[in-house]
Amino acid sequence: MRRLSKKKALTLVRELDAFHKVPESYVESSASGGTVSLIAFSAMAVLAVFEFFVYRDTWMKYEYEVDKDFSSKLRINIDITVAMRCQYIGADVLDLAETMVASDGLKYEPVNFELSSQQQIWHMTLLHIQERLRVEHSLQDLIFKTAMKGSPPAQSRSVDSSTSLTSCRIHGHLYVNKVAGNFHITVGKSIPHPRGHAHLAALVSHDSFNFSHRIDHLSFGEDIPGVISTLDGTEKVTTESNHMFQYFITIVPTKLNTYKVAADTHQYSVTERERTINHAAGSHGISGIFMKYDISSLMVKVSEQHMPLWKFLVRLCGIVGGIFSTIGMLHSVMGFFVDVVCCRFQMGIYKPLKEENPMKMQQATGQAAPPTDTNLTQPIS
Repeated sequence: MRRLSKKKALTLVRELDAFHKVPESYVESSASGGTVSLIAFSAMAVLAVFEFFVYRDTWMKYEYEVDKDFSSKLRINIDITVAMRCQYIGADVLDLAETMVASDGLKYEPVNFELSSQQQIWHMTLLHIQERLRVEHSLQDLIFKTAMKGSPPAQSRSVDSSTSLTSCRIHGHLYVNKVAGNFHITVGKSIPHPRGHAHLAALVSHDSFNFSHRIDHLSFGEDIPGVISTLDGTEKVTTESNHMFQYFITIVPTKLNTYKVAADTHQYSVTERERTINHAAGSHGISGIFMKYDISSLMVKVSEQHMPLWKFLVRLCGIVGGIFSTIGMLHSVMGFFVDVVCCRFQMGIYKPLKEENPMKMQQATGQAAPPTDTNLTQPIS
């Protein structure tokens, strides 16, 4: 009974076979079939290699949500060179709550405003990258992928002792409240005041005012090497002594999570404006560099995504099966049309000959025709 049940089960399984085996004696090989098979295998191999490269590649996924963190401090990373002596200028931050932030984290370094040959090459490269980022936004994904964790490399400045250093490099970082504020660089050192703050500018001559500046780096949040901010490489030069430069910045909190780095940083957009201070013409204000920033309530999550293995295998099977089926159908259709064309060609050449009179053919060949019986019946006597 068990053997019978096993035989019935095997018979049932054989009947359910959807992949019938064709005997080799029924299979006919052809040169066209071999050519098509080579083409199909080559296409499968090429597309499989391309699909493997797609599997190895990653892409950036952007998600948006409300930023609920308002208690933490915001870090401002600054590296600005101003075409004035360090003893004539001062930098500080005043937020919306009229809170003056101490600028102890900033360093004032006397330098030359002109760049060396190597620094000029790097500056031109940075400007070219910024120009391409405004056109090709996908380059920002590449910058996020190449970002690295750690402190940024220190920028070396060559000092020429033969000439006097007439400019000042202000670099370092500040921690401010996560509210709108104003970071500014103007004439005179800042001093605390009950109603805010003030700058001691009375002792500085107006002839020495020159707020031409170059922003080597300005970022918010954790400083990540390899990430290029919007104002990096910006250079403004003026010939007027009383000139105001204004930058209106909107900061967007960003959580960056890639295979190389996971950090809380900030992106920002900026609108620039500059004008000459002339009280007689109605253009009032204070000469200096003013960066007014505001923080967006939305947060962006940027994460690096990778294709899962199962999806890669499914796509690979789809490529192999699709090419095999498609080329098989094309081969069958082309073979059908070739057979039709060849049959019409043969039918046009090999026409059947018309039957002629046997007497004429025998005369042509010189043979006598056999006597024919007109009456095959004889009378019976």
